[in-house]
Amino acid sequence: QVQLVESGGGLVQAGGSLRLSCAASGRTFSTYVMGWFRQAPGKERELVAAINRSGTTYYLDSVKGRFTISRDNAKNTVYLQMNSLKPEDTAVYYCAADDSRRIFTTPRLYDYWGQGTQVTVSS
Repeated sequence: QVQLVESGGGLVQAGGSLRLSCAASGRTFSTYVMGWFRQAPGKERELVAAINRSGTTYYLDSVKGRFTISRDNAKNTVYLQMNSLKPEDTAVYYCAADDSRRIFTTPRLYDYWGQGTQVTVSS
């Protein structure tokens, strides 16, 4: 199994920044893709950003230029740097991992999930 633990969420004012971290442990050899999903109340869970072991990235259009995903393969850790935060970024953010070499956007295709961390952006 793979275990994922997120940290770094919190309350921030609009325009501020947060950095989320996700540490993976266990059988991490096959976790080619790691990503960040978010889910706001009453809305579907959506992929915010993802990265594979080769460094290929995906970003949701609404966060391009503001968020940056990175990973440290030696530490089995993925990060999401969030700048210029907006109230509409408020959601529970989940770290997820997938065995596929290709980045998918559908939540059900990801094999492992963290517990989620709340990000609240006030205006």
